[in-house]
Parts: sequence; C-alpha cells; structure tokens
Amino acid sequence: MGTAQQTSRQHLVSQVLLKEFTMPEPKGSSRQLLPFDLHNPGRVHKRMPTSRCGWVENFVAVDSPSIEALWGDVERRVPAALAAAHAGTPFTDPLHVAALRDLVVLHYVRSLHYRDVHTDAFQRARTRLVAKAISQYPEQLRREALRETGLHLSGPASLGAFAERLIERSSVMRDHESGKLFRTSIEDTFHQMRDLASTRRLEVITPETGQFLIGDNPALTLSVERSRTMYGMAFGDAQTLILPIGPRHMLSLGPENVMLTVPQSFVDRLNAVQVHAADRYVYMHPESGLEPFVERAAQRRPAGDRTI
Repeated sequence: MGTAQQTSRQHLVSQVLLKEFTMPEPKGSSRQLLPFDLHNPGRVHKRMPTSRCGWVENFVAVDSPSIEALWGDVERRVPAALAAAHAGTPFTDPLHVAALRDLVVLHYVRSLHYRDVHTDAFQRARTRLVAKAISQYPEQLRREALRETGLHLSGPASLGAFAERLIERSSVMRDHESGKLFRTSIEDTFHQMRDLASTRRLEVITPETGQFLIGDNPALTLSVERSRTMYGMAFGDAQTLILPIGPRHMLSLGPENVMLTVPQSFVDRLNAVQVHAADRYVYMHPESGLEPFVERAAQRRPAGDRTI
C-alpha cells in the first residue's frame, strides 16, 4: 500500500472559507476574490482563485499527510455549517456549532502567528537550558569539554558556548530543525485548544452596513475595553477568539449562542484588526469597495503594538 505524499503548498486559510469571499468571473465559471498585498499597498491588485491564496510552502515540513488529514476532518463538516450560519440558523444543529467552533480553533493553531509563538517558546527554553547547565552542572560541563576537546574551560562564556554545542547535537534540536517538533506541537495544541473552546458558545456577528474582510492570520484573540481593541494575547487572557467566515458574517467565541448585529464603526475596527494582524495579505470580495480602507489601515500598521 502506498503512502500519501508530502504536500508542499499548504493552505493556512481554508479554501472553503476563502470561497465565501469570491464572486463568479464575467467571462467564465471560475470564482475569484481580491487579494491585497500589504507589503505593496500601491500596486494594482488582481483577482485570483482561492487555490492561489492563503497558502505557505512547507508550513508543516514533516509528515504533512497526517496533519492534512486532521484538518480535512474539520473542513469536511464546514460547508453545511457555513450555509446554516449564512441562513441565520447555525444553532438548530449542535453539530454545526461544533464544526464552526473547530473551524475557529483550526485557523488559530494553523497560522503563522502560532508558528512564531512556537519558535519563540523554543528559543526561550533553549536559553533557559543553557543557563541551567552553567549554574547547576559546571563541573560536568568542564569534564565533558576536557574529554571532547582537551581544553580546560573556566568562565561562564566558554561553558555556555560548550553547553550550546551539546544542545545543538541533541535529538530535540534535530527534531526542531527538521520540523518534527513543530508538527507534534501544532497537533497537540489543536486538541488542547479544541477542548478549551468546547466550553465556549458561538456568536455569529453580522454588520448593519459594510462587509468583513479576512487576513492571512484570520483567527485572532481579542479584548475590547471602551475605545481600545487589543489582539494577539494568549487565549486564556482574551475575551474572545474571532474568525471572519464571509463578507456578512464573523464568528466569535462567547458565553452564549447568539446572533449579533454590529454598527459600521465596529466592522471597521474588526477589519483593521485583520489588516494589522496579517502577515502579508488580506482578502476581500471583489465588489466590497474596501481597497481604500485597507490602504489607509496598512499605512497605520504599528510595529509590535497590538492595540487599535
């Protein structure tokens, strides 16, 4: 029996979700959306099919078929749940609620933001391990260095450099560099997050006027305090976790299952969060008219500040 092939082009934003922002092309049957490149806001932005949007090369570099199968288990349940949400009946079937909640969690974990969090956590752990080795096991380090190199190490700098060298050769480091550690981490985190999110209910948000857009880091933790909107904090510190699911609907994890309508000013704030949190692209319905808004928001994108 053959094994599934490694997938190099991996969608971080589900095509089933991107499809909600598309419209049919006048000269053909294909559906397209409008990507906006935040690195080149002044360029002419051309419509594209979903297959060319929202993907990253080798996001999971090792054993991607098994993780793609996990994502597929979620995404297969989504079309019917999305149809119910757009029809205003997402709560009639508990399976729809579960599918939409899982869709939010999937996009929170399968993201460039989560990969950055994972990498930062690994580097901090590595730094702590070196410091611990120097402070708690200096004599063992000196003996091992003498055995391996014939050198008598004395100060913390030389001991630290040797400890780094030992860590570089460890199986954990090999797993990190190959991507195996990240693949395991992303799957474990998905299951943990799904368990945490299962205690929340589902809010389906509709604009009074205007449309939502979606960024390439679309599932975002959010806290709103009066005129301040903060995003990107840990899930446990956030009021909610949001995900746009179409120009007229956004999901939010909350205390009860409810349909909400929000004014244009709040739609603008949620769209600005998508623009500011994006890695490079936001996607919109071709006739949304949101290009000037995105261009203005892109110019105000703060470096490191996650408050709007």
